[in-house]
This record gives sequence, structure tokens and C-alpha cells, in this order.
Amino acid sequence: MKGVTFVEHTKLSNVKGRIKYISSKAQQENLYAVYETVPRGYWRDLAKENQADFKRSGTVGTCIEAREFIIALPKEFFHFDHEELLKYFTESFKRKYETECIAALHHNKAKTNFHIHLIFSERQKLDEPVQKIASRNMFFDPNGKRVRTKKEATNEQGLLPGYTMVPKGKVYEEHKFEKKNPLFKERRFTEEAKEFFTDLINYQLPEQMKMKTFPKNGPYLPTKKIGKNNPRAEEIKETNQLKDEWNKGINRARARGVPQARLMYVKRELIILPVQQSMKKSDGKKDPVTFRSILAGGVKVLLTMLKELKYEDRNTWANAWGDAIGQFMEFCIAKATGVDLNKLKQGKDRSAR
Repeated sequence: MKGVTFVEHTKLSNVKGRIKYISSKAQQENLYAVYETVPRGYWRDLAKENQADFKRSGTVGTCIEAREFIIALPKEFFHFDHEELLKYFTESFKRKYETECIAALHHNKAKTNFHIHLIFSERQKLDEPVQKIASRNMFFDPNGKRVRTKKEATNEQGLLPGYTMVPKGKVYEEHKFEKKNPLFKERRFTEEAKEFFTDLINYQLPEQMKMKTFPKNGPYLPTKKIGKNNPRAEEIKETNQLKDEWNKGINRARARGVPQARLMYVKRELIILPVQQSMKKSDGKKDPVTFRSILAGGVKVLLTMLKELKYEDRNTWANAWGDAIGQFMEFCIAKATGVDLNKLKQGKDRSAR
């Protein structure tokens, strides 16, 4: 969709590895600038503390060490000063959310996608580390959890395998960071940040080129960015192409004055409900092949609906997308799939009994 910003928010379980990947000229053939608000050692300490806290909590799953935004930029921005452009986005984000960042400015391999990777911390660093001192010998299990008595951690030979002891007077726990900011886990944060980045982009653009965020819960289908060396690249590319065709069809319908509510009805009937039904059959899992098949079918029906009304007058068009939309869609589904309409109706009648 032209004029719509793309911003992707992801969690990072290996922040040091991700930083190395986005900032390395050896791994990024089109790397233009890197900007950091803190020395690299900050991220090493952050990862270490997050992993220690996660281990102590006993939580099942993966430790989140930091978060990242990928922000697509208009192609016109390539002619700006790269270092100043990256600094502008990074420092603006840091001021608004009071968090440390590291960012990199890239092009993809084909130089069709100019974008920023912005990694940020969920925690603020303390002015001075907070240390907890052992008032007596303390024992910990292999997961770092404290055990109540020496007996639980030792036998006649000494400490049990994996258990540790911190002598009286020594530091048994240290914190260099505050707790994670709960805002970054909230859904509203992602939407708010998308609007924020869009405003930063628009500040640099003339009125006729202003961008807008991708409409949440609208009739469009968002495409997915394809990362470097992604083993599913071809699969994602094929899915994105189908989504692009769908979005173009929606644009054509909107240009003809089709109401938003009717476009959402079409999306629900052709995409959302079939996907939900297929996931029920596969124990809640989304099968990529089935999903693409549903997309392809939905695109075909949508384009058929537009084609059937190409030479019709406004009244016919309004009726088809209004009160008669259910019947009109049935007709187009039958035509797009080659199914006999009478047989389709008979099948529906039998299933309704």
C-alpha cells in the first residue's frame, strides 16, 4: 500500500547476537550507519541480568533480553545524511521512552527496502548497583533458587552437583538495572510507537507525501518482512504477493465508494472465517500451505466481485455491496471456483438441517 508506514516490533532473546548482526559490515552489505546511546558493555550487562532474573523466577519459556523495531523509510530518505537521519530517529525515541538504544540504517540486498533496525532496553540502569549481602552461608540449587537449609544442598562429600554456596558477608545477588518497564509489554505501546515513527517520517515530508499507519483491524492484509537467509523466504514472498493482490483489490473497491463495513464483511467471510475453521481442524495451528490457498481463493473471489460490476451503474453497484452483498458474494464464489450455484445452495441447505 502506497503511503502506509511499515513498523515491526519483535522481542529479542539474544540481544548481543542481534546487535552484532545489524551493525556488522561483514554481515550487512548495505550498512550505512550505526548509532549508539550507550557503550556496548551496557548490552552485555543487560543480557546477563535479564538471564539471571529469568533463571531465578523459574519461568518456563525464553528470556526476553531486549526489543527491536524495524522501521521502513520512504525511498526519498536515502538522499538525507545517513548518520544524522539515524541519530534523529534514535534520539527521538530515547527521549520519548527514556530508554537506551542502538540502531542501524540498512538497505536490503536488492536495495528496494530502506529501513532502520532500532534495538532498545526495557530497563533503565541504576546510578549505583544494588547488592544483597549474605548474612550467613547461603545455598542455591542448579536453577539459582535459594534453598532453606545446608542439608538440602549437601551430602557427606560436600555440595550436591549443580548446587552453589555464597559465604557469609559476600554478595549473593546484584542488580545494575531497574525492573522492566511494563509499558513495553502492552499492546497499546506498539500502536503508539507506530504513530510516533510515522510522525517522525512525516515531519520530513511535504504534505502531498505524508504517510499513515497501517489501519489496524481494517480490510487490508499486512505483508511480512523477509529477513536475510530466512529459510522460508520463498514461502513468505508468495504469501506477500497474494496479500498485495488483495490490498490492491480493496483499494479499487474503496475508490468506487464501497463502505468500510462491507469490506470488513468480505474479509471476514473470505479470509478470517476460513482461516479460523482450518485452524480448528489442525488443533489451533496455522498451516502455511492452507493459509496461502485461502488467500488465493479470497483474492480470486474479490477480483471476480469487482469484475462483475465493472460496467454496471451506481445503483447496481450500491445494491450488490449493500443489502444484496450475501447473495452477490455467493454468486461470485461460485463463478470464481467453477461450482454450480444450485449445487452450492443445496449443499448449504443440507448442512443447515
